Amino acid sequence: MPAFVIPSSVSRRRFLRGLGVAMALPWLESTAPAAVGPDGSLRLSEPPLRMAFLFMPNGVRPDHWTPEGDAEDYRITPHLTALEPHKSEFLLLENLWHEKTVGRNGHWPKVPAWLSGGFVERSTGRDLDTGGVSVDQVAANHIGTLTPLPTFELGLDAPRTGVDNIGGGFARMYGSYISWRDPHTPAPKEIMPQLAFDRLFRTGGRAPAGISSVDPQHPSAMASLQRDDQSVLDLVLEDAKALRAKGSVADRAKIDEYLESVRSVERRMEAALKPQKRWINEGKFDVPRPGPGIPEDHLEHTRLMLDILLLAFWTDTTRVATFMFGDAQTGRDFSFIPGVKGNFHGISHHRNEPGQRAQYEAIVNWHMDQIGWLLGRMCGLDEGGKSLLDNSMLMFGSSLKDGNRHDPENLPLILAGRAKGKLRPGRRVRAPEKTPLCNLYLTMLDMMGVHEERFGDSTGLLEGLS
Repeated sequence: MPAFVIPSSVSRRRFLRGLGVAMALPWLESTAPAAVGPDGSLRLSEPPLRMAFLFMPNGVRPDHWTPEGDAEDYRITPHLTALEPHKSEFLLLENLWHEKTVGRNGHWPKVPAWLSGGFVERSTGRDLDTGGVSVDQVAANHIGTLTPLPTFELGLDAPRTGVDNIGGGFARMYGSYISWRDPHTPAPKEIMPQLAFDRLFRTGGRAPAGISSVDPQHPSAMASLQRDDQSVLDLVLEDAKALRAKGSVADRAKIDEYLESVRSVERRMEAALKPQKRWINEGKFDVPRPGPGIPEDHLEHTRLMLDILLLAFWTDTTRVATFMFGDAQTGRDFSFIPGVKGNFHGISHHRNEPGQRAQYEAIVNWHMDQIGWLLGRMCGLDEGGKSLLDNSMLMFGSSLKDGNRHDPENLPLILAGRAKGKLRPGRRVRAPEKTPLCNLYLTMLDMMGVHEERFGDSTGLLEGLS
């Protein structure tokens, strides 16, 4: 691979924009040969493992979710009918919960706790505290530098503002996000298909004239950048440390968060100067660039966003993703489903009235149809003799078991995929009653190569998955 000298006139900012082009575009088919190099030195030898979490609000009908039978010999229930063609590709998990959500508001605090297990404090929005970091962000802190996007957050509902005083004084923002970078900061999700698509291939500007690639081993290039970047970071860190010494306890906590953010930027800059090995698929997975705005058809919107999520995995743009079918009390009108008149949240409080229960079941089944469609798409994408689903693990579920009663125990959960042979799907797995859901997250992190002693209120790895 030829070395490229960075002209002295190129500023650090200009160079980083240029580097963004070199790192974001090579994984498109038209530029892959140049990015990989003639000897293929930057190409991974096998597909990476991906991990996604897909959230559905408002729970399920327990009598239409929980099956009879055990292990491989369980009966498909009405809610699981859409997944029957893929029964051998997922685990039905039971008896997992978050103890810290018991006795809290029915919806709002359960959503940010879904991926963290934290105790969510009441808040008007100025002092958010979810009690923990979500599992996807923990993974990103360890492996996020391996891909252009550390994580990819997608959804269908716009974030909410204000406080739900009827529901116990919780900020509605809590229920708008499942991904939290720290206990006080949600990871913004994208709900517009075109903008989500463009995030995968954003160039950030053109490289300087005469530079089509960057050789991170070139001495003059590295020395120049290290001097420039290091002086800026040193200045920030020194100023922040001096301010910390004079601040209150609360100020010091905030400054510590800021310093950690600076360190995170530094790690990403270092990773940017040393391109990571990437997986490059040989096959085709065409997703045309969507039009502007949000499609009026909810099904089209949903499947566009799911396709974009798969494209992010297929191009190895990210290996960790989250997807929200709706927020905590989504007002999405599902009257487009035959026999349904109203929104998901309202209908979920069916009070056991037969007509309302039937509508609730139909809305949940619609979501299960989308999961079945997604699994089918992933099974059809070949990666070196295995499918994209074989090389992934997808958790789908809700923060409630029964939407009518706000039941937080025995959450409805599915774990699909084979995780590159680390999971043995096709079974019903019943953990001991009231097993922390964080045990599952600790296990998933471990499978991703992130070895933590604990996560949330975990008590150990979840057994029975392999």
